[in-house]
This record gives sequence, C-alpha cells and structure tokens, in this order.
Amino acid sequence: MGGIGLAAAGVMPGFAAEKPLALKGKLKHSVARWTFPKQSVAELCQIVKGIGFSAIDLVGPEDWPTLKAHGVDSSMCNGAEIDLVKGFAGAEFHDELVARYTRHIDLVADAGYRNLICFSGNRNGMDPEQGLANAEAGLKRILGHAEKRGVMLVMELLNSKVDHHDYLCDHSDWGVALCKRLGSKHFSLLYDIYHMQIMEGDVIATIRKHHEFFTHYHTAGVPGRHEIGDDQELNYPAICRAIRDTGFDGYLAQEFMPSAPDPVASLREAIRLCDV
Repeated sequence: MGGIGLAAAGVMPGFAAEKPLALKGKLKHSVARWTFPKQSVAELCQIVKGIGFSAIDLVGPEDWPTLKAHGVDSSMCNGAEIDLVKGFAGAEFHDELVARYTRHIDLVADAGYRNLICFSGNRNGMDPEQGLANAEAGLKRILGHAEKRGVMLVMELLNSKVDHHDYLCDHSDWGVALCKRLGSKHFSLLYDIYHMQIMEGDVIATIRKHHEFFTHYHTAGVPGRHEIGDDQELNYPAICRAIRDTGFDGYLAQEFMPSAPDPVASLREAIRLCDV
C-alpha cells in the first residue's frame, strides 16, 4: 500500500513523505499492536518500517505471516493466556493454562520467535505467598518445554490501582521473587514502566537493581496512559538511558494510547524520545 492507501486507511496524510528516523541502534524499538486499532496489521507494519524500526508487540499466530511478509519481528507473542484475571496464581486454572501454553510454546518456536507473555491473574482473596507458590507450581509444568524449545515466558507487571484491580503481580518484588523461585533463564518479567510508576515509582532505581530479571519493557505516559512527552510525569529519555546502561538487548515497546489527532506522529516522537 502506498501513501494514498495509508491516507485512505486513516493513518496520516503525508505519512509516506516522512523519512525514517536515523536511530542510534542502542535500544530495539517496538509498538503494541492493540494501541493502533484503526489500522490493520499490514498497515501497522508499514508504519513502523516507515518510522525506522521493525517490531510489533502482542501479536498472535494468525497475524505472524503478515509480520513475516513485511520483515517485522513479533517482539512479544500472545494468545496462550486465558485472560488477564485467570492466571498462574490460580491453581484452578493450571490444567487449562498448561495445555494452552504447551501448544503455544511450540507455535512460537516453530515461527522462529522467542518471547511469550503470561500473567499472574487476580488475587481473589489469596495471600501473596500462596500466589507465589501456586504460580511456581503451575509454571514449572511448562518451563521444561519452554527451555527445550528456546522460548522465554515473560510475566507482565501490571498496576492494580487504576487499570487491573486485584491483579497479583503488581509489584516488582513479587515478580522478582517468582523469578528467583523458578531459577530459569527462560522465565522473566515484562517491566511496564507506566504500571510500575503507578504502583511503586522509583523506576530508574528499580531498573538498575533488578534489570537481570527484566527481559522486556513497555511505555506509556502517567497519568492517563497517553503520549510519553513532557506533559506527563515520567522522564522517558532518562529512563531509557538507564535501561541502555544496563546492557539491555531486548525490546522497548511503546504501549501508550495515542490521544493526539495524528497517532503516527505520536509514535514517531515516542521512538525519537526513547532512542538514546
């Protein structure tokens, strides 16, 4: 699709005339697919390539052929989860989760991808220590298969204050404790900067302290989960420098909900800010 097709799809007039950013190459950039609902996956592939990067987060198997056709990586695969509230902390969900993740691990590996997202699910009145024990037991049932196939299981840290009430893995310390219990190089955390700013703050210090357990990062502005510019409280260039300085070689994925009239311009500016 050329510039006319992109404009007709409601992407951005004149988008095709923009030159790709000259990125420094110190951080690998991505964007969450769900934050661009008006564009098809194929259109989003063209957008990211036009900006100058080549990865999309949270894409399932049905769309992987489209990504491959455009030379775009699936930086964080999804589709194995039941939902965000029924996760590995609930022992009653383990049998279904094990079946789903065992199948999906094979799909991810066969497609040549690496990262597969997972979730703790909700507390439902559970003590956090019991949730740790449950999550450890459930994940151990699939970790051997993930290790064999070279797939990384990545649990996302989410806030339980604003967006995901009762979610259990809502603090870095709980997630890190789970990583230490499992003791596998094929289980790690998705440190969502937006969510953890809401729950605990101290973002840069936490990244420096626990970076070995963080294999993936998400961004968004606080408050509101919109653009990451200077009208919100997080200093993303400084945060990204801290991530870079840990030697991080994974993906930093933009997951803000565009609120400006030109969402592609918002994404382009976010990539520019984070390219340190």
